[in-house]
This record gives sequence, C-alpha cells and structure tokens, in this order.
Amino acid sequence: MVFPGFGKPPALYFLWILPKNLFSRICGFVANLKLPPFILQRLIRLFCHFYPIDLNEAEQSVEDFDCFNAFFTRKLRQGVRPLAEDPNALLCPVDGTLGEYGIIRDGNLLQAKGLEYRLEDLLQDPERKDLYDGGHYITLYLAPHNYHRIHSPAEGQVREFAYVPGDLWTVSELGVMHVPGLFARNERILTYLQTKAGECAIIKVGATVVGKIRVCYHDQVSNLPGATFSLSRLETPWHVERGGEIGGLSGSVSGKDFR
Repeated sequence: MVFPGFGKPPALYFLWILPKNLFSRICGFVANLKLPPFILQRLIRLFCHFYPIDLNEAEQSVEDFDCFNAFFTRKLRQGVRPLAEDPNALLCPVDGTLGEYGIIRDGNLLQAKGLEYRLEDLLQDPERKDLYDGGHYITLYLAPHNYHRIHSPAEGQVREFAYVPGDLWTVSELGVMHVPGLFARNERILTYLQTKAGECAIIKVGATVVGKIRVCYHDQVSNLPGATFSLSRLETPWHVERGGEIGGLSGSVSGKDFR
C-alpha cells in the first residue's frame, strides 16, 4: 500500500515524523519494568505465540525472567548452537536472516537492489576507508524473535571500537528498501577484531525500539542523548574466543547483562 502521489508505504511517513530515538528509549524503559509475574509470564507467552521462539533453547525458563527485556536478551543453553568443526571457518555471529553479501568495490556496499552506500560513511573513519576495499561484507538482519546476543566469528583481540550516534530507522525490509544509506544513518557500535587473517569489523546497528547496543569489553552503550562520535582504544586488548559473546541488542539493558 502507498499513498497516492507519494509512492512510499504509509508506515515510512509515520516513521519520518516519529521521534525514533526518544520513542526507543521509552520502549526500553517499559521493557525493563518489573511487572507482576502473572502479567509478565503471560506477555512472554503471548509474544512466543506470535513469533517462532523455542523457549526450550533458553538458559532460563519463563518463570525466571524478571522483566520483558531479560527475556528479549535471553541466553541460550550450552550446546544449542554448536560451532563449525573446521577451525578456519568463520562463524555466523548472530541468529538472523541474510540480507546482502558481496565484495566491497571502490568503497561501495549494496544495501538492496538499486541502493548502495559508502563504506566511509558507515565507518566514519578516514584512516580505514581503504583498508576494507576489496574485502567481503555480509549483512544479517535480526527479527524480533531472534536471539539478540552477538558472538565473535573468529578468535581474536579487540583493541579499538567506535560509537557512531545516529537515527533509529527500522532495519526491516521497509527501511532497507526505502531509506537511502540506512546502515550509515542509524546508531551503531563498531568492533574492530584483530584475527590471524587480519582485521574484521563487526558493526552492530540499532533500530526503532531495539535501539540499545552494548558490548562485553567496555561500558559504552548507544542511543545516548547528545552523544558524539568516538573512536576508543582499549588500554588492555580484550581477547575473545571463536564463538565468544561480544555484545548484544535490546531496548534497554543493564551492564551486568552483557559483561
């Protein structure tokens, strides 16, 4: 459905006028409320009714969650996601859907058919804009029902990371197809992982409602009012094993959830 004479879905115009960052912070506050157990458990089960979530994979049972956000950022039981046996194989860092993948050519990445965006806009780091040219990229989308913790595709060290403030457009098909430069516009935290094969950038992009990004190696979070770009270097490099947790996405989380 589109508005006559406008050519875009109505939901896009609604998002255009919505204060997306503020709205996402409010949603995060609500998701962190300690509701009475009988209400919270019913809400979680209702969510699982509408989305394909297997609660048997979770480390905790429905009765153990103290807020909706604890459920949303749930951990998985050990062994539920076995690692690829080939030690040289890169692991998929998330449960998600493949969006686009390819080779970065002349600093361009594909967002969707007919829509490209610039690597330098995504990284906001002039010293790195040529480093990844000719390398591979992959875009993975996390739906509401997906596991929202992020894991390392390889063993390595984190020495630098960057926080880039921005908008919080939806990263669903609506946003990908209709918002130019979506991933270079939204809030994001970039983790630079040093591996034996070279540097790998793991870019965690926030979205409407799911606007809070946290990492395991620092207390940096996203969707902060009045925030500015920052490139930080860790005093002590942070080592992560292949498949180890490096961060996550949610509406709002406390530091203990990801560190």
